[in-house]
Amino acid sequence: MQQQIGTLAAMQQLESRTDEQLQSESKHRAAARALLGARAAERYDADTARRYFNEALAGAHPQERPYLRQVMKAALAQAERRPDELKEAMEKLGQEAPSNRQLLALRFMGLISPPPNATALQRVRGYALVIVLVLLLMALGFGLAKLIALPFGGVGTFVGLLLGVVIIVALLAVLALFGRRRQAKAQARAREQVEARRR
Repeated sequence: MQQQIGTLAAMQQLESRTDEQLQSESKHRAAARALLGARAAERYDADTARRYFNEALAGAHPQERPYLRQVMKAALAQAERRPDELKEAMEKLGQEAPSNRQLLALRFMGLISPPPNATALQRVRGYALVIVLVLLLMALGFGLAKLIALPFGGVGTFVGLLLGVVIIVALLAVLALFGRRRQAKAQARAREQVEARRR
């Protein structure tokens, strides 16, 4: 148990380092490799994440391995877009599981962008969903542009399509801005909770 706490503390100490610094880390090599694996999983790069976690497991003390395996399960579930396994692994780690909204977003991401080991049918389904989503957004933007321009005498189809694209891009930019702010607040809250637990 003491080794697991040491690994966790080392991982928290190394979190602020860059990937290059983590790759050259020698004192807490297992923790550095586990962090690199977690970062690769956040980029949905399952193969790289698995390689780093295997290196972390190989260099870890036997007492640390169960904890690192659980971290590996959670990270690979995220990278391979398996929301149910991610929730289960996070709960086993004793951490707060992702919200239902986050799990739904991961499921949707798995449909649109399946993992590299997905079948051809799943990839075709992903492309088809992207095309349908783009067409729906363009139709929504076109409808909004026509509705907004109606009191001013209306617009033609081509101008309506262009205005629709501009409206949708603006709406998506606003949503992304608010989403990033919300994400930053949630991360700050999570850091505060971790700091409170350490005390």
